[in-house]
Amino acid sequence: MRWNRITFVLLVVTTTVGIAFAEGAPIVYPPTRRVDQIDILHGIPVEDPYRWLEASLRDSPEIAHWVEAQSNVTASYLERIPARDLLRRRLTELWNYQRVSPPRKKVAGRFYSFTLNDGLQDQDVVCTATTPDAEPKVLLDPNGWTKGEILAGMEFSPDGKYLAYGVSESGSDWISWKVLDVAARRTLIDDLRWTKFAGVSWAKDGTGFFYSRYPEPKSSEKYLTAPQNQKIYFHRLGKQQADDALIYERPDQPTWFVGAHLTDDGRYLVIRLAEGGRSSNTHYVYKDLHQAESPFIDLVGSGNAIYRLIGNDGPVFYLQIDLDAPRGRIVAVDARAPDPRTWKTIVPQSDATLLLVNRIGGRLVCNYFADAHTQLKIFSQDGTFVREVPLPGIGTAGGIEAGQSDTEFYFTYLSFATPPTVYRHDLLNGETSLWRKPAVKFDPGDYRVQQIFYASKDGTRVSMFIVHRKGLTLDGDNPTLLHGYGGFNVSLAPDFDPAWIAWLEQGGVLAVANIRGGGEYGQDWHKAAVKRNRQRAYDDFIAAAEYLIAKRYTRPVKLSIYGTSNGGLLAAACMVQRPDLYGACLPDVGNLDMIRFSKFGVGPYTVSEYGSPDDPDEFRALLTTSPYHNLKKGVKYPATLVTTADTDDRVPPMHSFKFAAMLQYCQGGDAPVLLRVERNAGHGGGTTTAQQIDVATDRLAFLMENLGVAGAMKPMGGRLIEGSATIVPPGAPSAPIPTSQ
Repeated sequence: MRWNRITFVLLVVTTTVGIAFAEGAPIVYPPTRRVDQIDILHGIPVEDPYRWLEASLRDSPEIAHWVEAQSNVTASYLERIPARDLLRRRLTELWNYQRVSPPRKKVAGRFYSFTLNDGLQDQDVVCTATTPDAEPKVLLDPNGWTKGEILAGMEFSPDGKYLAYGVSESGSDWISWKVLDVAARRTLIDDLRWTKFAGVSWAKDGTGFFYSRYPEPKSSEKYLTAPQNQKIYFHRLGKQQADDALIYERPDQPTWFVGAHLTDDGRYLVIRLAEGGRSSNTHYVYKDLHQAESPFIDLVGSGNAIYRLIGNDGPVFYLQIDLDAPRGRIVAVDARAPDPRTWKTIVPQSDATLLLVNRIGGRLVCNYFADAHTQLKIFSQDGTFVREVPLPGIGTAGGIEAGQSDTEFYFTYLSFATPPTVYRHDLLNGETSLWRKPAVKFDPGDYRVQQIFYASKDGTRVSMFIVHRKGLTLDGDNPTLLHGYGGFNVSLAPDFDPAWIAWLEQGGVLAVANIRGGGEYGQDWHKAAVKRNRQRAYDDFIAAAEYLIAKRYTRPVKLSIYGTSNGGLLAAACMVQRPDLYGACLPDVGNLDMIRFSKFGVGPYTVSEYGSPDDPDEFRALLTTSPYHNLKKGVKYPATLVTTADTDDRVPPMHSFKFAAMLQYCQGGDAPVLLRVERNAGHGGGTTTAQQIDVATDRLAFLMENLGVAGAMKPMGGRLIEGSATIVPPGAPSAPIPTSQ
């Protein structure tokens, strides 16, 4: 009887919406209950009329019914856009290119491993080959798994006999680890649950591995609240998880992340202790496994900086740090005399930002960010500069992983109109050569990539990439998509996304702003926009929009903004602050209630970034910028498509639910306010190819409809082409750059 009542309600909502659209009337949104919830916080009354939407979607029938009704409205709106079917077909075509990861040598060259996707497979397939150019054999194909199971990490044992691999359920951050017998291609009985935010580290003899796990959560808290008390265990192959030995814990610091890493020589177990996300302080302790009953010993002291272990030579540890070097340096720490005054700087700080270091074949391969794009530089073990690895242009290189005995490494290079391409670098002769380049169904040479610099509100110089078809007319009438992130020390690098190609094909302009809060220029750039200074990130992004308008790339009714996660917060905050500046807004899986964010998901771990609602001064800054709390009744807001996922346990969907409900209530204009909830998906990681195409289709259709593009669609389609976009460095004339050396 209850099921029939629910079904009837949903049918009524769906029918009402369909009639409204058919008659050209305004969108009829599902009724959303408001409550008289007012909290007095630090003496200030704070209204929260949609507090009831905070409950778990899985535990609240009322929320589930509301989401279903909202989804019906969204689906009805999107389905009537004529361009949507054309977009889906073109996006499917653009996504259909072969993707391969850099091959990685395993077990002293016995075989190589890499992932491969033929184009439209939902998940990448793990393959092995005797040499990088030999015929690959499938080792693990997650496409045959139960629906919703996503491959979420893997690590081979040192002897190559086993592969530990992580499985996520519907994109959740919760991971279960299993073990595959490589030779037999058979999964063993090992099944480790309740792991999150950490991988595994195999014992030198391959009998088991170290891993991090949390206590089993209550069912109602599994996807809604942040877990605490992460601990290190050792799992011996063939044993039950209940038998795993506890290795390390910090009950005095329940919110710390605790991760284990065994050094390549198998001697030292190193524990990384982090007070939050990648932007927070890090501690390191280690244990000498060659000494019975040896204690864990502090390696770096108070942890007043970010540290990353690169490797070791016996008791000498090589670390990448930003202590006294906000753009990063490499130091050697002798565990026998770990006083920071005795640390030896191997590679000092440079003008570029040091992102990542790999120790390969006795060399230090350093990935730098110079004005928000990659530079690869190689140093000897003592810090002597060897060479810079040539790259095709302004783009991003990564995926480097090799061992101390290797004399080569592979890496992926990509840019906005250049799909992921794999190169090989020979450490002995310094030669870089092309290994794999995909054939794509568009001509990268049709596009121009340039980097400009603009002034923010306070005069700060900010980098922005602008991508468009060659021959663009600066008449202020180009539909433009502005993208940003600006948080957690994360660098927003040049990237490749098939959805952007479809946008560019229709005459769209893509702009990516490297605003403060990110890591593009080191910790100073990051810390300039944390806590009470968060508004600086929003000012930078707003200034980017104003630049695009002033330079006649676009105008407000043709300008859209987009961001994911922290970028979702960015897009929503800027839209709320300057609704006159944009024609459309796409906030994705963002923290949108910044007064109660610390109570849900990974919120407790992000207080070091955003500030604490419990601190009076930080609370006032949060209240001033929180998107949910600053919407005003009767204001004409731009067309907004709020996107989230039902299994997002990092930033729970309640943020998007509350914001969408408030925006629908406040909207004083005719522009649509829609909520799109992806089913069986999480915060973005592990999203299947089909899901990526679906959401890209809906976002682009929404933009084209609301920016006036849908009525003037250009022909879609293309032949197989290899090539790269024209890259234009700041101040340089347009000139093609070769894709291989």
